[in-house]
Amino acid sequence: MAIDPIPQVGISRVIGLLEVLDDAGGRHDVFRLAREVNFELGEILKVIKAAEMLELVVTPGADVVLTARGQELLKAKVNARKRLLKTQIEKLPLFRTVVEALQRSEDQRAEEGAFLEIFALHLPAEDSEAVLKTVIDWGRYTERSTSTAPTDRPRARPTGRASARPGR
Repeated sequence: MAIDPIPQVGISRVIGLLEVLDDAGGRHDVFRLAREVNFELGEILKVIKAAEMLELVVTPGADVVLTARGQELLKAKVNARKRLLKTQIEKLPLFRTVVEALQRSEDQRAEEGAFLEIFALHLPAEDSEAVLKTVIDWGRYTERSTSTAPTDRPRARPTGRASARPGR
């Protein structure tokens, strides 16, 4: 299974992008958008790429367009947003790889170093620690309710271990 890197941006930025697009009628020129939100072009492109991977926007030409799924997310209340994002995150091979590693462990936990090794193996051009931080951010947003569902995510602990325990 090919694993694509995920842009290293927080989910809150993705949701912010959707809100800006919604305010603009659902479509915006990427270059104008970068100027209007005062982001460097590279930074806004990362946010757009993250939203695109989650199927919340599409990018025809130089535009970024809110999808029906993106509109659904904006209309949803907080818990419904989390469920929708959980569903989208589950589709990403990187998250499936993390979950599989956790499921192979005895107590749904793994050393942080194990994930860094996985990321280094599958994504050698990426900063493994930054990838882990993003995986944790995206996974935490969905507030997992069981430890075996595909959005289990490592949670950094002071002991240097990562945990996939469900949120309470």
